[in-house]
Amino acid sequence: MDRHLLIAGHGYLGQEVARQASGMGWHVTALSRSGDGGALACDLSGPDQVAGLKSMIPPPDSIIFSASSGRGDTDAYRAVFLDGSRHLLATFPDSHLIFVSSTSVYHQIDGSLVTEESSTEPTRETGLLLLEAELQVLEGNGTVARLAGLYGPGRSAILRGLLKGTAIIEEDGRRFLNQIHRDDAAAALLHLAGQTDSRRTVYNVCDSSPLHQGDCYHALAALFSRPVPAVGPRPENRKRAWTHKRVSNEKLRATGWEPSYSSFIDAAETIAASLQ
Repeated sequence: MDRHLLIAGHGYLGQEVARQASGMGWHVTALSRSGDGGALACDLSGPDQVAGLKSMIPPPDSIIFSASSGRGDTDAYRAVFLDGSRHLLATFPDSHLIFVSSTSVYHQIDGSLVTEESSTEPTRETGLLLLEAELQVLEGNGTVARLAGLYGPGRSAILRGLLKGTAIIEEDGRRFLNQIHRDDAAAALLHLAGQTDSRRTVYNVCDSSPLHQGDCYHALAALFSRPVPAVGPRPENRKRAWTHKRVSNEKLRATGWEPSYSSFIDAAETIAASLQ
């Protein structure tokens, strides 16, 4: 019988997880709040709705929690990430839950190399809520995947800004950008779902080439024959705190996963047309 994968969150990343998983022989069930696109409608923050899944679907071997807060505030983070993961753990205690978190939980601003053992002291409440959800998942025998900035077809603020002429190089351009292509992120999550020894473990999911913002924009400007963006101040009122760090993917790569796009620059030409 095919392994059963439950994807909690059928958005930009979850849909690609579903596509890849189906091609690998998984039996896939997807959840979304709206129930669009062939997904089952389920509000993860509602304990009765999540508990009701037990009578609707077979017990999943693995659950990939790729739900989004919808750019919401702290209440949305609490409802989706903390409450949602708790309800799934309670409903399917024997399933392997892979929780999609964020490298934004790392607070470093000195350009240092960040591994899974580095300290996490986020200054925003949203980051603290992610850490609380992570701990809950780890205590529930699950896996935490901290994703860097997600980009891919139709999605890249960095490249879109360059092509539209609105990009700004912040200050001296030395801030590191840590990114991951959507397809590589999906492959990493499925890879972890197949790793029996990944439980109770945290992994960084990012490409292999963190780039200085200035170096990135100079390379993109040369690649697309566009002007190098002007220099300006760092943006204020960011949803995520301003950080400057190099996120390491060595721990995940040691398990046998490798990104198809080791650098954002490698993928830029393939996604540029989708941003026009």
